[in-house]
Amino acid sequence: MIDPNKPVYLKLRDTIAATILDGTYADGEMLPSVRALAAEEGANPLTVAKAYQTFQDDGLVVVKRGVGMFVADGAQAKLRAMMRRDFLDNIWPPIARHMERIGIAVEDVARSDA
Repeated sequence: MIDPNKPVYLKLRDTIAATILDGTYADGEMLPSVRALAAEEGANPLTVAKAYQTFQDDGLVVVKRGVGMFVADGAQAKLRAMMRRDFLDNIWPPIARHMERIGIAVEDVARSDA
């Protein structure tokens, strides 16, 4: 679900996170430069830099001066754990409440004919 009120740098963060989780950029691999990603996404380079900075702050990427930005060792596992925790703490509870209100059990969701 896309939140139209979500700041652009957080939308970019989601895009970057997806590439790490999907294995497009594995642990130790170089990420696109700020300028390259800005051009690819049609975003302001400062906005891309802010998104990358959040990954640095979380220890998910490392900067090698004069070389570029790289996915940190263990970043995929750490990112997956962070996102699972966020899902269970923030996204799932309202979904579960809504399912309960309208009479959908978790088992119903797992069935292909639901």
